[in-house]
Amino acid sequence: MMPVRRFVPAVAAALISSLASAQDSSTLAKQLANPIASLVSVPFQSNFDSNIGPGEDGDRYTLNIQPVIPFSLNEDWNLISRTILPVIDQSDIFPGAGSQSGLGDTVQSLFFSPVKPTANGWIWGAGPVFLLPTATDDLLGTEKWGAGPTAVALRQTGPWTAGGLANHIWSVAGDNNREDVSQSFVQPFFTYTTPKAFSLTLTADSVYNWKTSDWTIPVGVFAGQVFTVGKQIMQIGAGPRYYAQSPESGPDGWGARINVVFLFPK
Repeated sequence: MMPVRRFVPAVAAALISSLASAQDSSTLAKQLANPIASLVSVPFQSNFDSNIGPGEDGDRYTLNIQPVIPFSLNEDWNLISRTILPVIDQSDIFPGAGSQSGLGDTVQSLFFSPVKPTANGWIWGAGPVFLLPTATDDLLGTEKWGAGPTAVALRQTGPWTAGGLANHIWSVAGDNNREDVSQSFVQPFFTYTTPKAFSLTLTADSVYNWKTSDWTIPVGVFAGQVFTVGKQIMQIGAGPRYYAQSPESGPDGWGARINVVFLFPK
């Protein structure tokens, strides 16, 4: 049996270690709420949508592979690379379309961001965004190259994170037989993070198509938890999405999202 004089310090050390681990996880959860945090992460975001097409017979599953890689440029500035590579499986998105599976178009964003927040506590970043025609099927992409500006701004106060991310993409080259791209993406987000690394997020991944004058607005509420499996730190989250507005042939009603994020803190 361990002597009392050794047992008490051992228990205290274990409690301190557990507390430190919880604090570290909570810090990582808050960093994940910041799209331009200096944290290497690889999210695998699964989205399930239905009621697609004029007859509302279509279904789509999209796995977005979204590595986030920060680079230190100097003592004052970081460059954050955010990539979205979609893997899509869909069927019956319009009568006679059948089913398609493969890659969609890649969206690559680069944010130049100050290392330190502003005097008022704002964290921000801005830079270019690019559309790359990586789709493996005509019905999974635009067959267009595109570019435009992107920006993000947020504040983190206590357990709260509130901000927004936006970009606009114009097509600059590609298949002349395909419709040009002029599309805005606007994503407000609000996250509450607990000391135990549990987070609750409200967001709307809104897209406005300037060519068709249509909004697509899925509003989602997602719960997530940071934890460790072996030596791998990760977050798993899930929740429902509801299409508050969508084009006539777009997704309708309820959908869902499951997110698995692998974290690689420095």
